[in-house]
Amino acid sequence: MAITVRWAMDCVGKLVLLALVSASLCIQASYAQTKDETTQQTNEKIRALATQGQVRAADISIGSGDVVHIEVFDVPELSRDVRVSTTGEISVPLVHERIRAAGLSSFELEQRIEELLIENGLVSHPQVSVFVKEQNSQPVTIIGAVYHAMTYQVIRPTTLLELLADAGGITDNAGTVVLITRQTQKESVKPVSESSGGDSSDSGTQTIRIQLQDLLSAENIAFNIPIYGGDIVNVPPAGIVYVMGGGVSQPGGYVVQSHGEQISVLKAVALAHGLGGYAKPDDALLYRTNPATGEREATPVHIKQIENNKSEDVAMKSNDILYVPDSLAKKIAVKAAEAAVSIGTGVLIYRSSTGH
Repeated sequence: MAITVRWAMDCVGKLVLLALVSASLCIQASYAQTKDETTQQTNEKIRALATQGQVRAADISIGSGDVVHIEVFDVPELSRDVRVSTTGEISVPLVHERIRAAGLSSFELEQRIEELLIENGLVSHPQVSVFVKEQNSQPVTIIGAVYHAMTYQVIRPTTLLELLADAGGITDNAGTVVLITRQTQKESVKPVSESSGGDSSDSGTQTIRIQLQDLLSAENIAFNIPIYGGDIVNVPPAGIVYVMGGGVSQPGGYVVQSHGEQISVLKAVALAHGLGGYAKPDDALLYRTNPATGEREATPVHIKQIENNKSEDVAMKSNDILYVPDSLAKKIAVKAAEAAVSIGTGVLIYRSSTGH
């Protein structure tokens, strides 16, 4: 009878232990990135997808300030360079009316000039060619967490991925969304999903919000939208927390998934794929820069006590460093620990490539 009771108690103990382990795994699965990739890998994916030309925009329209070259076959007197006026019009010799050019493609302007040459009795069978010699009317601006924030002229149909690739890709502190602001009077194509959306205001603009994960999905090309002149593309920066030391499975920097997201010590450990087998979690240190002195200060953190609900979880801020030592390391002085967790080129920054 005593053996049976002992056996039952052992079984109950194992079940309780299994439940605790399962609960711990569930917590880590909730916050850990199921698949991590570095910023470099993300940018390689941006460049690869951009070259595929998955989505193409409509022909670029002529606009005010552009210089167009008009060539009339066999009539050199009518061939010339013309700048589109601020009202969107051009003048052609011997044609007594100004020609509306803004908003037309090169092909449409060719047709319009041919019609006017015939109507005015100037050329019976005109052959007109038009090309934009100097583009000034289609500025696109990209700002935020990209390597080369810039404003440049769209001279050909361009997609969002192509623009990001031209800007050198995203930086380590890039967030998880891309915002496109454009004039509402311009017809646009945008994906409709739970992770993207647009909002309009009385100022005549709308903002399209696209998740970076959706944009980089090769299965759903609808998020790689066309970019038009006048668009402003913004990649808002996000916070990064650093989890370092031999006590975690994957040390490195981890991008906070959305602006203002609250992250704690336990979440940070989960992002680093949990504690290692030789971790000394109750000897962890949280490093934070004192804004008054500019010095990095260390605060002891007892991770095991937090996991056992004997201590409150500690909130982390952007650029905080959580250092978790392992039992193989000797006791580390503050200066040595700071050197070990110093932020430099050797620290890999991880981003979640999934998350739905």
